[in-house]
Amino acid sequence: MSLLRKLPIKHPNSLSIPKTLAARFYTTQTLDRSSFPDEPTSAYYDELTNNAARSGDLETIHVLFNKRRRDGCFPTTDTFKFLTNTESSRSSLITLVQTLIRVDKGLARNTAFESLIARLCKLGWIDDALQVLDAMSLGDCRFTAFSFYPILQALRKNGKVEEAWRVMDRMRELGVPPDLTAYNYFLTSHCYDGNLTAASEVMKRIEEEGLGTDARTYDALVLGACRAGKVEGALMVLGKMVDDGFHVMYCTHVHVIKALLKLGYYDQAVRFVLIFAGKDEKLDAESFGVLAHKLITCGRLDEAKRVLEEMVKRGLKMGAKLSKFYESECKEVKCSHIP
Repeated sequence: MSLLRKLPIKHPNSLSIPKTLAARFYTTQTLDRSSFPDEPTSAYYDELTNNAARSGDLETIHVLFNKRRRDGCFPTTDTFKFLTNTESSRSSLITLVQTLIRVDKGLARNTAFESLIARLCKLGWIDDALQVLDAMSLGDCRFTAFSFYPILQALRKNGKVEEAWRVMDRMRELGVPPDLTAYNYFLTSHCYDGNLTAASEVMKRIEEEGLGTDARTYDALVLGACRAGKVEGALMVLGKMVDDGFHVMYCTHVHVIKALLKLGYYDQAVRFVLIFAGKDEKLDAESFGVLAHKLITCGRLDEAKRVLEEMVKRGLKMGAKLSKFYESECKEVKCSHIP
């Protein structure tokens, strides 16, 4: 079913709603504005929005989106939580989109649609999200690259790279030049597959458009090298990342740890974690914890015990499973610390 074919797009304030749907989805209830707290939150508005939607009160949803913008309470990932993976939710999209088109022009309307697109992508309804984008273009909305991120990410996760490139073309048609974040979705997809040739092509485009790099770009490149079994290359990219002044994300460290262990470089994995230890307690807890868990999984119990002893020495928090292992295997045994 085409969402746009069902949308009688006219002036945003003069949209008609099909009578057959109005009876089901457009009942009107009175919104008691006197009950609003002095300082409402986004969570408060989300709850009201979901309650109104479940009772079929789309007019109240319209009012809430206008009011929450004036109160500085932007939509969140929970704003459209009432939409679930059911046919009834899907059939309500037509009137819901018509309602959002009537929201005040500008940030209120834009953020409402962007939140809806994010929810649809989370449900896996990518085609519907794309049609909502088209409805936005007819509804006098202002597009930014952010409007397209959820769709690009969903297509990447589903391995639909060619479709994602067509979305990039659509961005340009709507006057939105793809930014570095958009390209990073493609880079991450190719790097996850270990396809360094395709990743290099994406990097070439990034360089040609003068978009630079960020921590996500480096993270993807480290991931790609690790997935391709080129750990030395990953370490070189990681070193450049540090030299260029970027904050190394926790997941970037995890990529290297997993790759070293997969290749059987257990001592090198321990040394890698120790090199970065002592600068960020949360990073230490994550890196040591992942390392210990993976060592246990692959049966390297002696190395795992040494890592856990080091965690205790440094006062790092352990997860429940690691704590249980430590209690049963290490606490009563004198383990040597990692040199």
